[in-house]
Amino acid sequence: MSEQGTVARAEQGQAPAPIGFWEAFAFWLKLGFISFGGPAGQIAIMHQELVERRRWISEKRFLHALNYCMVLPGPEAQQLATYIGWLMHRTWGGLVAGGLFVLPSLFILIALSWVYMAFGQVPVVAGLFYGIKPAVAAIVAQAAHRIGSRALKNQVLWGIAAASFVAIFALNLPFPLIVLAAAAIGYVGGRVAPQWFALGGGHGGADKSYGAALIDDHTPTPAHARFRWAGLIKVLLVSALLWLVPMGLLG
Repeated sequence: MSEQGTVARAEQGQAPAPIGFWEAFAFWLKLGFISFGGPAGQIAIMHQELVERRRWISEKRFLHALNYCMVLPGPEAQQLATYIGWLMHRTWGGLVAGGLFVLPSLFILIALSWVYMAFGQVPVVAGLFYGIKPAVAAIVAQAAHRIGSRALKNQVLWGIAAASFVAIFALNLPFPLIVLAAAAIGYVGGRVAPQWFALGGGHGGADKSYGAALIDDHTPTPAHARFRWAGLIKVLLVSALLWLVPMGLLG
């Protein structure tokens, strides 16, 4: 199905038809060229495209995956894209989504770096780069508000976010410590006052529905995404080889 057909079904509230691998490939390639604004901007673009516009994944499932990616070390936006690609089209889907997420932007970065190094002292070019700064700041701020207004569904969660902001910027506390403290508050709060911490609860924007999604709230987990000890061992072995072989060659 074409992109226009997929978007039309989403606008009519119908679940999209199954997305083919090459249709997803074209989207991930496009995303690699338009994902500006750092992690916050990239996540906001993915939310707009995948949740609101195309309805490939529901808001609840998107935010649930985002929570896990934020806890994991590494670039959370790329991890989120990789996970969604893998969920839709298995291993190749994850590799394509994760690879195309960074490769186009890498070439753009190389080109911009060359322009800056070669002509950065030219007044016109220096003015262009200087003018980009407030635009980037605005993109990041808007993206943070866009995602925050959906993930923070009540005053308690907004309070935790505010306290975390103070802890990292004013008190300069380590990021892992802030995450662990927030997780501990959520664990205790989920037992003491579950109405404020329940997944999908609250009264904020995260409860907004954009219609049925391809991967909806209650869509059964695909067979390849279900936990199996054999699958875990296979992933660990492959990951170890992918790390050990280059290290051995370098050594």
